[in-house]
Amino acid sequence: MTNDFTFTSESVSSGHPDKVADQISDALVDAALSAGDETTRCGIEIANTTNYVLVFGETKNFLPTSEEVESIIRNKVREIGYEQDGFHWKHLNIDNRLHNQSADIALGTDDFGASDQGLMFGYACKETPSLLPAPIHYSHEILKHLRSIRDKNLDILGPDSKSQVSIVYENNIPKFIDKVVVSTQHSVNENNSARELAETAIHEACGELIDNNTEFFINPTGNFVIGGPEGDSGITGRKIIVDTYGGYAPHGGGAFSGKDPSKVDRSAAYMARWLAKNVVLNKLADWCSIQLSYAIGVKEPTSLYVDSNGDNQSIASLIRDSQDLTPLGIIRKFDLFNFTEYSKNCVYGHFGDKNVPWEKTEKF
Repeated sequence: MTNDFTFTSESVSSGHPDKVADQISDALVDAALSAGDETTRCGIEIANTTNYVLVFGETKNFLPTSEEVESIIRNKVREIGYEQDGFHWKHLNIDNRLHNQSADIALGTDDFGASDQGLMFGYACKETPSLLPAPIHYSHEILKHLRSIRDKNLDILGPDSKSQVSIVYENNIPKFIDKVVVSTQHSVNENNSARELAETAIHEACGELIDNNTEFFINPTGNFVIGGPEGDSGITGRKIIVDTYGGYAPHGGGAFSGKDPSKVDRSAAYMARWLAKNVVLNKLADWCSIQLSYAIGVKEPTSLYVDSNGDNQSIASLIRDSQDLTPLGIIRKFDLFNFTEYSKNCVYGHFGDKNVPWEKTEKF
């Protein structure tokens, strides 16, 4: 990137259709891990639309009854806040197509070889307290504040919302917010009130970066009453950029939600973030990008790549010498099979100001 530029990232709320799918997938993962052990495997996908949820995918050592699946899904949708005619937790038609995992896949992964080939990235920088790039950090913060406001104004705001923040950088430092976009679902005839509440959330979240020239685009279509899966279908794994670094850093393409910790799409991406964050916190660099790659059935990573404004070769050597980058090593480091709050932590990004093991700090 050049020294002076504008960069934009977006976030979505817990009620966004794709994020509803992510949360349901991870609620089922949480249930599987609570009932099982390190041999449990999950690859659970969700598709949703008007009063309909399709559950499909494969599991091992966890095949819940249809009644159990329905209970988990209805409870999660109720928690998110959907009680509208077109998507109500009581009235959902739930289609359960879960089945047992392929024996061929199990051959290479039962002893914790990598679950698949692939590449995973982690990133951290000093731009914000969360060590995330400023555009995604503030996009998340707006929706966190909007959720708190919604909890006190349920008669006005609905569960579905999105944010987008464009930040001007000067000499690679975030200086001010140029534009903010917020679309938030609201009750009939409450668009003006919704706009006022959204503006409050923006100021609470981003006050120090807003100036007199910052432009706000709040519900720019003028009306957002029909929201959630009633207005737009959702599928697990379609918000991978929201889940990570808002496009500011590379992404390997693999989604997190619906996958047990043996899946390197999830666990190795968490490890890559932990590595990048601790490189920055240990003052080895001001920013750091880490890439890991794996081959199915193979325990050791096929590559480790470090890009930072520090000594990349020294950082890479330090990582290789001090960290176990095998899938089992990562799982044990973060105790990922005993962590059963994946659904709670898949909203507003998987990284940042969160009480999760992959955000803990450690001296190398």
